[in-house]
This record gives sequence, structure tokens and C-alpha cells, in this order.
Amino acid sequence: MNQYTLNQGLYLYPTPAGAYATVSTKEADRARQFLRNLLLQRQTPELTGEILAQLMKLDEDAKCLELLYHCQKLGWIQGLKEPLTYPDGALEEILPGFLGPLSEKGKVLLADQQGFYLATQGFPHEVAEELSALSAEIATVHERRSGLLLNNMGLGSHAWSVVDSFGNSQVGFWPLFIGNNRFVVAVSGIPHFNQPEFVSLVWALTIRYAA
Repeated sequence: MNQYTLNQGLYLYPTPAGAYATVSTKEADRARQFLRNLLLQRQTPELTGEILAQLMKLDEDAKCLELLYHCQKLGWIQGLKEPLTYPDGALEEILPGFLGPLSEKGKVLLADQQGFYLATQGFPHEVAEELSALSAEIATVHERRSGLLLNNMGLGSHAWSVVDSFGNSQVGFWPLFIGNNRFVVAVSGIPHFNQPEFVSLVWALTIRYAA
């Protein structure tokens, strides 16, 4: 059996890939549930065996370390040298700053499951309203046809996109499942979810809607 040891003096924080894997699906395997519990903390917790057991809901050190190593291999978790605090503030004030870096064109919005946008960056008000309504309609169609997409075609993604003749996304709709809520990030052009702002966005929404 492999022997794992913890590096000391680090603080647990999801990577952008880990944050995306956690909220892009309703799946609740142990790795995703661990990250969801981590995102419920208002400060990045210190990497200790006791804290791992609490976040993972496991009572065996070996299983905790195996799960941590699994998340590390997937690139879902990182260790910070300094702790971070939850991005506090009113959502309407902090969300636009998180959204801007997620689009190569600087045009992105966050919509709720009713089809209303919570924040936007780069889109005019009228366009943001229409895209938000469209995101809710797409979600309805996806739910109706999810059996075909997943079971018959093996397509597990919930994201939809309007593409050009080369297959490049012109506008994409990317769902974020936070607690019992379904949000959508609508992005003009290629999304840049591999940014630290994406983790901050997911963290802020998790504290607000899943705590």
C-alpha cells in the first residue's frame, strides 16, 4: 500500500478545474462532495488530518489521504501557503469583477434558473435579459432530452453553445449547480474558466445559496 504524508503549513483550496468539476454536474461522489464541503468554509482551512476527516466525512486517515491524493491527481485541489477569506460583500457588487476574466471578449453574464440575470459584464441590458431567458429555455430542453444525450450518446455535459461554421463557440451556456439551485454562465466566445476568479465566483455562490 502506498504511504501518503501531508505537507505542513498549507491551506486547502479548489483549483479552477476542481471548482468546475464540482458545480458542472449534480453528481455527488466523494471527491465532489469533499470539494463542496470545502467551498462552504468561509476561510481556507489548514491541511491537517483532523480537518480532512471533517470535510470528507471519513473516519479513517488512510481513506482521507487516498481521496486527497485522488483529487490532487485530477488537478482539483491545491495547497496555498497563505489562507484566503471568503470574498465578502454584496453579490451585486462583487460578481461583475469575477465574471469579466471568464470571457476572451469580456462579455459574460450570470443568470438564475428563472431566466433573470444576477450580474453581467460587457453585455447591454437588453441583450443580457434575452440571453438569460434563453438560458432557462435551453435548460428546459436539456432536461427533456437528457436521456438521449447521456444514455444514448454518452454526452454527460449540461453545457450548450451556438457555434460558427468551424465549430467555435460564439455564445456558450454553462450551468452551475449550487445546492438546489441552477445558475448559468453565458459567455461570448471561448470561456476562460481556468482563472482564479472562477473559483471565487463558485465560492461566493456556494456560501450564499448552499450554506
